[in-house]
Amino acid sequence: MRLDAGNFSWGSEAISRKTRIVAVVYNSSNNELVRTGTLVKNAIVQIDATPFRQWYEAHYATPIGARKAKGAAKVESEELNKARSNHVQRKIESRKADAKVDPALDHQFAAGRLYACLSSRPGQSGRADGYILEGQELAFYIRKLKK
Repeated sequence: MRLDAGNFSWGSEAISRKTRIVAVVYNSSNNELVRTGTLVKNAIVQIDATPFRQWYEAHYATPIGARKAKGAAKVESEELNKARSNHVQRKIESRKADAKVDPALDHQFAAGRLYACLSSRPGQSGRADGYILEGQELAFYIRKLKK
């Protein structure tokens, strides 16, 4: 059986999205599991950031992560600045006051990949579900991955 996708939650934003698993990057118990790409509980994986980026930009009407292409940025800015009713405009303005993203997470959004931890047991349940790493936990694993 091959698992290439899973349901991952973004704890600080209280949302969950199905996304593609790109690679296994760290496992505290065994480097062999990283080399072979084996999905086990508490493995650190890289996931595709697109579903979370799309949700964030739709919810807060604010771009996340630095953009590289100028032509794509023009299309994105038109999407973010489209005409909305007064009620929706007020709702988005109130959301923007709370829109804070960790700089390390913002850097990952710019790269298009997020680090996540598997919280399910993929070999037992046949699912690879987990959560996006943030804050001190993210800083810890970034330090571990640089070694």
